[in-house]
Amino acid sequence: MAKTTRATQTVDRAADLYATARDNPYVQRLIEDDELRDSLRNAFEAARGAYGRATGNGKGAVKAVTSDRKVQKDLRAAAESLRDASEQLRGAPKKRRRRRCRRLCLFALVAAAVALVLSEDARKTVMDALFGAEEEFEYTSTTSINGS
Repeated sequence: MAKTTRATQTVDRAADLYATARDNPYVQRLIEDDELRDSLRNAFEAARGAYGRATGNGKGAVKAVTSDRKVQKDLRAAAESLRDASEQLRGAPKKRRRRRCRRLCLFALVAAAVALVLSEDARKTVMDALFGAEEEFEYTSTTSINGS
């Protein structure tokens, strides 16, 4: 039996970690989803800024968090970015199909508006559908022109 060296053990362990990460759905989402990566990056940068400001001012971290507006702003931004990232992880990845549907709906609305502007028959049909058909009537005057 061959003696395993520390280098081969490290290589084997790295291969096992890679295989585990490749099969993990969260890692796959992190690789594929640009918005998720941006949310995590923004959260990290905001938290790093808040930490640097809280520890670097000489007042103490608690006083910096309670009184420094910039630290509070950075912490709030980090929390919002982490919330966005967790929502993206919980939900299904966004599909491009919705984008097409939105464009199609917008196009249909614009086409309907143009049709209503250009066609008097279409306007009458829509007005009749919304408010009911107009009742036509004839007006006859009770007075005469001759004055009799």
